[in-house]
Amino acid sequence: MQLGLFSVGDVTPDPTTGRVPSEHERIKAAVTIAKKAEEIGLDVFALGEHHNPPFHPSSPTTLLGFIAAQTSTLILSTATTLITTNDPVKIAEDYSVLQHVSDGRVDLMMGRGNTGPVYPWFGRDIRDGIALAIENYALLRKLWREEVVNWEGKFRTPLQGFTLAPRPLDGVPPFVWHGSIRSPEIAEQAAFYGDGFFHNNIFWNMSHTKRMVNLYRRRFEHHGHGPADTAIVGLGGQFFMRRNSQDAIREFRPYFDVAPVYGYGPSLEEFMAETPLTVGSPQEVLERTLSFTKEVGHYQRQLFLLDHAGLPLKTVLEQLDLLGEILPELRKGYAEGRPAHIPDAPTHASLVAAAAKVPADEGREPSRVILDSVTGRSPEPAERSL
Repeated sequence: MQLGLFSVGDVTPDPTTGRVPSEHERIKAAVTIAKKAEEIGLDVFALGEHHNPPFHPSSPTTLLGFIAAQTSTLILSTATTLITTNDPVKIAEDYSVLQHVSDGRVDLMMGRGNTGPVYPWFGRDIRDGIALAIENYALLRKLWREEVVNWEGKFRTPLQGFTLAPRPLDGVPPFVWHGSIRSPEIAEQAAFYGDGFFHNNIFWNMSHTKRMVNLYRRRFEHHGHGPADTAIVGLGGQFFMRRNSQDAIREFRPYFDVAPVYGYGPSLEEFMAETPLTVGSPQEVLERTLSFTKEVGHYQRQLFLLDHAGLPLKTVLEQLDLLGEILPELRKGYAEGRPAHIPDAPTHASLVAAAAKVPADEGREPSRVILDSVTGRSPEPAERSL
C-alpha cells in the first residue's frame, strides 16, 4: 500500500493572520513538505498542475525534478497532468526526462482539470474536454511505446516519422493513473487500458466514490485485465489532527471556512458528516482512513491533501509528524485481511520486471474498441488500432 501526499499548490491568505505567502514561499514550502514526507516514511508526493492564480504549480516537472535531486526513495507523481490542454508530445518528453533524473521514481495522473478558462488559454475548447482526453492520451501511449510514430488526429498537427527523445527509462513508460471526481468516461478510459484510477475523494460522499470505483473495477475486468478486485485504485483524502479532537476542530475551522477548494459552503460539521474529511484526534483519523477499504475494497494508493487553505508551513509539518506517529498502524491496518492476489501499486522496478516476462508479440496495445460512451462517436479506423 502506497501512502503519501498530494498538493494543489494554492497561494491562500492565512485567515487567522491575514498574511498572504508569496509564490516563492509556497514553491519552496512544497520542497520542504516533500522532503519531510520522505523523512517520516511516506511513499509518494504528488503535485497538481494549474495555470492560474491562486495556484503556483504551472510546471510540475520542473519542481518535481528539483525534489528528485533532494530525495532518494519518494515516488514523484502529479495530481493532475492536464491531458486536455497540454501537447502529448511535450508530456511524453517532460516525463521521460523526469524518469531519467529520478532513476524511475515517477508516475503521473492524467486529468481534464477543473478550471474552465485554461482551455482557451491553450487554444482549446472546454466542450471538447472528453474527446481531447481520449485522443491525446492515445497519442501519448504511442509516443512512449513506439520508436517511430506516424499519427493523425483531430486536435493537433499530424506526426510523420517522429521519434521521442529521450526514450522512457529502460524502455518502460511511467505508470499512469487517471484522475476523476465525477466523469465515468475517465473511469472507462482507465479500465480500457488497464491503467490506475484515482478518485480525489474529497468533495463527495463515500457512496459516490464507491460507485465510481466499482464502475472502474467492473470495466477493468470486462476489458480482460484481470478480476475486478485486482484493478489499481487510488484515493485522496484529507484530515487535520491534534491530540484533542476539539482542539483540531477549533484550529482548523477558520481555514476550512475560506478554503479555495470548498470554502463558503456547508459548515465544517456538515462537510465532515457528508465527505471523508476528518478533523480530530490521530485515532479518529486512523479509523476513518482505514474505513475506506470497507467501501471500495482493497486498494493501492492513499494520498492526503494537507498544505492548503492558508495553513502555515509550520502547521503542515506538525501534521506530518502526527501522521508519522500513526503510519505504522495505518500500514498494519491496510495489510490486515488483504488477500494475497491483490497487487501492489506498480513501480518502475515492477514494470521493468513485468516487461521482461512479456514476449515481444504480446506487448501491443489492446485492439478492443473504446465504448461510444467514452468517445461520443463511432471509432475512426485509426482509432481501432490503439
